Amino acid sequence: MFPGSDTGSLAGAPAATAVFTTVLTEGPVSRVGLARRLGLSSAAVTKAARPLIELGYLHELAATERTGPGAGRPASPLAVRADREFFVGVKITADELIGVICDLCAQVRATARRPLTDTDVDSVLAEVGRLVDGLLDTPPEHRHRTRRLGLSLSGDVDHTTGLVRYSPFLHWRHVPLGERAARLTGLAVTVENDVKALTAAEHWFGEGVGAESFALVTVGTGIGCGLVVNGRLVSGAYGVAGEIGHVVVDASGPDCHCGGRGCVESIAGTDAIVAQARERTGHPDLTLDEAVTLARGGHELLRGVFTRAGNAIGCGIAAVANLVGPTRIVVSGEGLAAYDLFDAPIRTSFERQAFGAAARCPLTIRPLPFEEWARGAAAVSIQSLVLP
Repeated sequence: MFPGSDTGSLAGAPAATAVFTTVLTEGPVSRVGLARRLGLSSAAVTKAARPLIELGYLHELAATERTGPGAGRPASPLAVRADREFFVGVKITADELIGVICDLCAQVRATARRPLTDTDVDSVLAEVGRLVDGLLDTPPEHRHRTRRLGLSLSGDVDHTTGLVRYSPFLHWRHVPLGERAARLTGLAVTVENDVKALTAAEHWFGEGVGAESFALVTVGTGIGCGLVVNGRLVSGAYGVAGEIGHVVVDASGPDCHCGGRGCVESIAGTDAIVAQARERTGHPDLTLDEAVTLARGGHELLRGVFTRAGNAIGCGIAAVANLVGPTRIVVSGEGLAAYDLFDAPIRTSFERQAFGAAARCPLTIRPLPFEEWARGAAAVSIQSLVLP
């Protein structure tokens, strides 16, 4: 199917999907290069690309490379026409909305933020509507070329239906967010767990391009993990694959909001670190920033809190390496502001717990602002256009 059909999706013939996805994530690519990469004939590539060119999603660049030694005229690479369509992405947190407009190549064209004073579903949706309207009123072409909205938030999300089964920081249960946001905005809406959305963006447009398997671990209010295996984002049968924040690393550890005990998140999440820091210092109003400053200044009890947190995160990352065997692991999240306090214990714990050759899996540290998380929501929306 192509735009103008009932689905409004580019997904159709497998060859067309494969050609467009390859050009989008790895392009520009010549037809000969596409044929080699995809195992298709040149005629099949040309047939698959023709309607995408006619619809304005692909275009030919000036000839830059020859198809082989002694070949005739140079090949004309195919590239995505990035401004053919735009996508809104919104990251929902407990106290703020962060929004972006991205083009078809997931390049951010505009950003906006709105504070949240209430996490009631109606209040949040009203603010989402205002944020989206404001973004669409940036350059005029945005509104008439935008059909899709991606939303991301923490918790247990059914991507297929847009149902938020449980979001701990928003205190939501069984919220049909996709359906309600679509009615409000008139756009086609995708809803995804925020870590999985960020992973989708990294897979198609960032550190994970070209990797058959990789993992993205996020450190902050929650401890999350997105997984790509055999080139595809893994959700699992119940939509919660990769929840390393709820892997038990200390059976006698603190209670977790999930109902478990001794989870990585109950030791290394931001709220858990602040609670431990207040307990160890006897200062009930101590903030995270103050705890970080004191720990960097040599406060041994507080350094111990961050060391314990780093050990827990390292164990969680090792579990991912042992179970999935990714070619690389990217570590990100707002908690990286204090990464110097985590770094050594994370790496020591990871190397100790990773089995055999899994310990050689490289860890890449990649600080990302919340706008990148919103871009992740937009990336999921881009994928909904492209994939069946």
